[in-house]
This record gives sequence, structure tokens and C-alpha cells, in this order.
Amino acid sequence: MYKTLIVVDNDTLLFDAGDAEVISFNQYLQDYPKLNEPKTRILNLCDTEQYLSKGYYCSLLAEARQHKSLPSVSTINELRDASTSTSKALYWGRELNQINLELNEPALELLVCFGFGEHTQYKKLVRKIFEQYPSPILRVKLWREETGVCVKVERVPYANLNEHDKTFFFNQLSTFTQLVWRNPAHKKTQRWDLAILVNPDEPSPPSDPEAIARFIKAAAKFGIYAEAVTKQQLENVSHYDALFIRETTAIDHHTYRLARKAQQAGLVVIDDPISILRCCNKVFLHDAFSYQKVPSPKTHIVISCDDEQLDKLEQEFAYPMVLKMPEGAFSKGVYKVENRAELKTNLESIFAESALVLVQEYLYTDFDWRIGVLNGRAIYACRYHMARNHWQIYNHGAKRFVSGGFETLPTFEVPKAVLDAAIKASNIIGKGLYGVDIKQKDNKVYVIEVNDNPSIDHKVEDAYLGKELYMLIMAEFQQRLEQRGR
Repeated sequence: MYKTLIVVDNDTLLFDAGDAEVISFNQYLQDYPKLNEPKTRILNLCDTEQYLSKGYYCSLLAEARQHKSLPSVSTINELRDASTSTSKALYWGRELNQINLELNEPALELLVCFGFGEHTQYKKLVRKIFEQYPSPILRVKLWREETGVCVKVERVPYANLNEHDKTFFFNQLSTFTQLVWRNPAHKKTQRWDLAILVNPDEPSPPSDPEAIARFIKAAAKFGIYAEAVTKQQLENVSHYDALFIRETTAIDHHTYRLARKAQQAGLVVIDDPISILRCCNKVFLHDAFSYQKVPSPKTHIVISCDDEQLDKLEQEFAYPMVLKMPEGAFSKGVYKVENRAELKTNLESIFAESALVLVQEYLYTDFDWRIGVLNGRAIYACRYHMARNHWQIYNHGAKRFVSGGFETLPTFEVPKAVLDAAIKASNIIGKGLYGVDIKQKDNKVYVIEVNDNPSIDHKVEDAYLGKELYMLIMAEFQQRLEQRGR
């Protein structure tokens, strides 16, 4: 039996929901997870329209805390796309054709709460829309054009409901909280063609051209035809059986959208969209590390930069402190601050783009471990040294982009504590291909982050295993394709 938490933007929106507990986002951020809590599901009624808003983070934190969330982060991102486009009868053809005969008005709006609408004659359509965009409250707009009926689906925060709509919402809420949520099964693939997504214009891609060529050669050994493609060539991603992303990923980016599209089409995908969602946001990683007791630097999530908050940070941390934008790659969006003035200035800068900021203790080491993990198994290990006269591996502030040196080692030479931490951290994310960054200081290890799209360059990460590294990764694709009945 699940415990249900209903999360709203702020205290002014709290209401009585019977057996379900209604809390504000700030309370969910600060008071959860709790010790020995039962299985929990989250009804996120916050406004999710803005990227990196409280509503967005509510669902992201729910995933980190292993709470079932409605909507999920994936659905939030899908709705952001859906609200800026229209769909014709492609997805809901039979139901829309029926509406085309009945639609007398120039346009029709339907409020959909938990898959139910007030217009019962359209119940099949609204149910299908809810299954595609599972979210507590949706507004569906229908209108007729010469080519047929068009559909537009938009998210609706609870705060925007009028009294009439709230009455309908509460009636459906009472029914829905008695249901069990289930995730739809994925379709199976049928062919053995692998698309390797690359971006020829990317300054620092995850794999150089020689590494891509070696992936293609290794794939052929396992009966997989692989080819390097750009995003423009992946409009029909369903022509392939698998997708391997070798372009730097981000959530608000075509890499995530293509991963999601490929997974929905039934492809084997590395990086899968869930891994991208979890790895690309450091708030998720911190919360998941804390919940699962993964060793990591002391970190606080802050939501303001007033004097009271600054005082608290100075009590908890010594200078220098490290500030992190929740999303960023290759050490971008990470700042070291030496005093209160720099702390306030940089917090204000990050808050201009994100509702949350991570503040972390500063741990200097001469190098960071990078452990490559595939499906729960360490497959390579590197020591990345700090860039010259800099505190990070990458120095983006230099006149020319520079990075430190590296050492590639067999995994059996890596300290056990480092390997154990890497495996534990990656298991939180999933069973894909990850690069786990770890600092080792005074016989202690600290997981910094898990990267869903780790660097694999020729003569760097493959310096010890050589072509065997590429064979290991392609063997994983073969095994997953076979498991899907190929």
C-alpha cells in the first residue's frame, strides 16, 4: 500500500485531501525522505511550465528518493514539447475521426483530471491522451481544420483552476488515489542496426573519430551494422534497432529528445533517457547519494541567497566553497567562491537560471578517479589530473580550452573502496554506460558525480584494454538485442 503525498507550490494552496497528505514544495524538499517511510507516491500539482522550476524539481527529487511521481520528469519534458505543437489524427486517429463528425464549435476545450473528462462522449480520447501524457491535470484543445481535427495538450497547475474545475478535480482525485500506478511495457525491437549519434561540430565530443571507427568495427563482430549519424539523419529513428549516443547529452536538448523517441519506438538505447535525466542534474545525484548512503562531499541544496541563508552556509562550510548549477557538463556551471561577496554574486547568477543551487565543500586533490561502469561492472579506470594552475580537470577560463593529463589503469589496480563506490553510485542510475568521478583524500573516497555519456577516446580510456573496450560495449548491445527476441 502506497502513502500518497500531494505537493503544491506553496502553503497558500494547501487543502484537505482525506487520507492523502498535502504539503508544499519547500516541505517536500526539506523534510523528506523520512526514516522507515512506507512506499510513497507523489502527486505533483506544482507549476511545471518553466524549465528547472519547483514543479520540475519536485518530480526529479521524487525519482531520486524512489518515490513514484505523477507526472514524471519524462512526462514534464514531453508536455513542454506538446504545448508548443499540435498533433493531427496520427496518434489518436479513430477517436479524432469521430470527433470530426461531432465538432460543431470552432474549438473545444476539455479539462482532463487523472484521465477523466467532464465530456463523457470523449472518454476514449482523453484516456489515450492521459496514457501518453500521464499528469494530474491537462487541458486539451480541439479544433477543426481542412485536413481534420487538431489537438493541443497543455499542462495545468492546480493554482490555475477555477472553483468549478476544482470541484471536478477533487472528485477525480478521490478515485485516483485508490489506484495502483503501473508503467507501460516497452515494445520489442526486431532488427540489428545500430545508429551512433555524433556531432561533427562539437568541440569536445565524448568520443573522437578513431574511437567511433573502432566502435563500428567491434559492432560488426557481433552481427550489428553500426553507422555514425547526425541528428538530422535520425528523423526516422525507428529504422534502427539500437541507438548509441556519442554526443554530449543534456535534458533540454535534442540528445534527450532522440533518446526518448528511440526508447518509445522500442530501440535499445545507451544513453537511455532515464539515465540522461538522472545524471544531467546534480540535484538528483546529491539527493540519491544521500538517500542510498553513497559517500560524497557534504552538500546543501539552497533556494535563496538572502543574508540568513548566507549566514547558515558560512556556519556549515569553510571557504572556499563550491557552487554548482544543477545541470552542466565538463565542469561548466561550477564555481569556487573565496568569500561572502563572491558567494552572493555567484548564487544570484545561478538563481537567474535555476530554482535550486548546490553548495558543496571544497576538496582539492591532484587527480580525480574516473571509473567506467557498464551494466554494473567496472570496465576501465583513469586518473584525470587537474589542469595546470587550476582546481578542475578542465579550465574553461583559460585563453584556450585546456585539461590536465591522464593515466589509464587496469581496474584490478584501483583501490577497492573506489571501485565499490563507483558501482554503488552507478547502480542508482541504472544499467547503462557511466563514468563515475571520485575523489580520494585521506583514505576516504567521495563520489562527485555519475556521467551518463562518459568520454571514450582512442589512446585515452582505451589505453589499457585497446579494442577489447569497444568489444565489451558492443557485446552489451548484442545481449540486450537478443533479450528482446532478436
